[in-house]
Amino acid sequence: MSQEQEKVVTGRSSSPVTSQIANEFLTFRLGSEEYGIEILKVQEIRGYDSITQIANAPEFIKGVVNLRGIIVPIIDMRIKFRLGAASYDQFTVVIILNVAGRVMGIVVDGVSDVLTLEAAQMRPTPGFGSVIDTEYIMGLGTVEERMLILIDIEKLMGSSDMGLIDQTIN
Repeated sequence: MSQEQEKVVTGRSSSPVTSQIANEFLTFRLGSEEYGIEILKVQEIRGYDSITQIANAPEFIKGVVNLRGIIVPIIDMRIKFRLGAASYDQFTVVIILNVAGRVMGIVVDGVSDVLTLEAAQMRPTPGFGSVIDTEYIMGLGTVEERMLILIDIEKLMGSSDMGLIDQTIN
């Protein structure tokens, strides 16, 4: 049976691209909003601990930590997204990411859970024109009454203002 015939009979394609896409997201809170990042980019979740500050670093880069011999830059997402003053408590966590072969951490107000979103639960990013920069938002996810802002963490960390991932010119 050809793929076209299978699509007609089963109602779905056997294409490995569509059947293998994992839409699993780690959800976390920043203020009152919930965000999601691809679970495959997450290496581990740690409690907020002491961070060594680096002189002349941008405000959103809190500093670095030594993670089993690897020096890891730590970015405070509340400051990066201009969500007001960051306060650190027992719920504050650092999500250690592995993005484009580079290990880095992001500080968030708390981790919620891991969710699998179906295509029907994901919506494209609404257009705001030039008023709001939505370049790093993959889309919006809905789970019952919850709305998740899905972040393209690789695009965000690779942006020129972050400078954390080397940009290669092809």
